[in-house]
This record gives sequence, structure tokens and C-alpha cells, in this order.
Amino acid sequence: MEYEVRTARDADLPGLAAIENSGDLMFNEIGIVFPPGPPVVAQMVQMIGEGAEIVVAGDPPVGFAAVEEVDGAVHLEQISVRGDLVGRGIGVLLLDEVKARAAAAGAPGVSLLTFRDVAWNGPWYARHGFAELPEERWGPGLRSYWDAEIKAGLHELGPRLIMWAPTIVGPSGAGSS
Repeated sequence: MEYEVRTARDADLPGLAAIENSGDLMFNEIGIVFPPGPPVVAQMVQMIGEGAEIVVAGDPPVGFAAVEEVDGAVHLEQISVRGDLVGRGIGVLLLDEVKARAAAAGAPGVSLLTFRDVAWNGPWYARHGFAELPEERWGPGLRSYWDAEIKAGLHELGPRLIMWAPTIVGPSGAGSS
């Protein structure tokens, strides 16, 4: 089945937390239980219009990617796919869209924070063009995210890292990934 990837509409937003929560169950299965609090997407929805953007796959959505600008680049805050549809390429569609939009906007790349060793986190992003970003290249925004994660207890759940994928600008100046 093919899924259209598009900017989220207002009608899509209420269902996104359920997608995130269903994806989080995969972490529970490997012993990672996130601290209580609102879903990440709920926080990002509040930031739409202040630089945050959410793209979805499907109608109704079966997955989403939430991004914002951090340190002059696109920062991927979250990708979530409905738990029963994981492994069908939906995350790749969303990631490719994020990278293409970043290139089209002239952003130098895409950053993200993730678990280093969880198969569908660090290794998955590495297979899709991301590499660990050395600490000396972190800007103040990424440093702030890192410190907030430590304070929230995420680093106690497993090793974390910041990753980066440079955007690729085609010969016509149009972005591609």
C-alpha cells in the first residue's frame, strides 16, 4: 500500500498522539519505559506556527514526522509509525520527505537525538545517511536538547547520541535526498 506524505492538517492532529503511543510500545518490549509526560507530538503541535512542522503519511495518518529549526538546521524531533504498520517503509517515506524539505529550504542538514543501540533508532538512521555528530560540532540548541534529555531521565534508559545527515543540493539548486 502506498501512503501519501504531506503536511499535517488540523483534522490530523488529534490522532497523532495515539500513533506515537502505539510506537512507544516497541520500546517497552526491550525494557525501555519512557518517563511519564505528554507525548512529544503534543508538544510539537503547540509549536506549529512557531517554526515547528508536522508531516504525515496516509489519510488518515498512519505515521508522522515532527521537525523544527535548531541551530540553523532542520531538527527531527520525532518519527512515529503506528505500531501495527512498523517495518513497511512508512518511516523511510517520512524521513525522505524531511530530508527533501530540508534541502529545498536550503538547510545544511538534519539533526536528531536517538538511542545509540536500539535497532530502529541509531542503526536505522545510520542506514539512511545519518552519522554521529561529534560534540565539538553541537550548537547551543543541540546542547540544550541534550541537557534537557539528561534532566528528563532519557539517558538513564540507554546510551543516546546526536546524529546528522547533510542535505544534498542538486545541480539546479533544488534539494534532493
